[in-house]
Amino acid sequence: MAKLAFLGLGVMGAPMAGHLAAKGHQVTVYNRNPVKSAAWVAQHGGTAAATPREAASGAAFVMACVGNDDDLRSICLGPDGAFAGMNDAIFVDHTTVSAAVTRELSAIATGQGLGFVDAPVSGGQAGTENGVLSVMCGGAQADYDKAEPVIAAYARICRRLGESGAGQLAKMMNQIAIAGLVQGLAEALAFGEKAGLDGEAVVEVISQGAAGSWQMANRHKTMLAGKFDHGFAVDWMRKDLKICLDAADQIGASLPVTALVDQFYKDVQRMGGNRNDTSSLIRRLK
Repeated sequence: MAKLAFLGLGVMGAPMAGHLAAKGHQVTVYNRNPVKSAAWVAQHGGTAAATPREAASGAAFVMACVGNDDDLRSICLGPDGAFAGMNDAIFVDHTTVSAAVTRELSAIATGQGLGFVDAPVSGGQAGTENGVLSVMCGGAQADYDKAEPVIAAYARICRRLGESGAGQLAKMMNQIAIAGLVQGLAEALAFGEKAGLDGEAVVEVISQGAAGSWQMANRHKTMLAGKFDHGFAVDWMRKDLKICLDAADQIGASLPVTALVDQFYKDVQRMGGNRNDTSSLIRRLK
């Protein structure tokens, strides 16, 4: 079992760190709000640190799941950053961020003799709580090979997809695909309701055919009931879609549906749905 640090104890990070502790790893946690760190330690054991550097000191692996590019830089760099406390260790970043900041931090880590694996995840709050996340990785093969058995504590599948930044680019593909799927499901359910059909009965049939998807299986009932409290908020989805759209501009890719759905999420924000989960697209249609 390894000595680990976990930085960021939000909806995704806290359960991931919990799975590591349950596997017998020695886990030190850091969170910007120390109250969350104390609560995590009370539930799972381990220790809490006052800074990322303190948490990372002596750790073989430092895992992170924070908010955005700036948050990631802040926990990695500077005198209190994780990199300052790491020695011959590997940083594993589960945050969804830009490929640019991933490559920037990976280069700094390499210059300090550290490993760096970008490893964004998909599966939402339920996936992290149940330890069945899909993990998309980028980085050096040797670093990935060392990190993969640790990541396995909360992964259903984990794959290296290329060099630094490849994991983040794969996560962009994931979010692009989800955006269109959720909008399509929202339109179908709203259409059925206006047509006077029993939405659940229809979904029972069409989910067994070509229209079936994870979103349909896991979100149609709550969408019909107007319940949108499943963890991954509209604010975060818009952050992710901006990353996708910026990357598309850089590489010359066309994302017309993604750009449109991003504006639909903006409408949901204007309706006060910032903290609704992503299935709340249907609110626009009712």
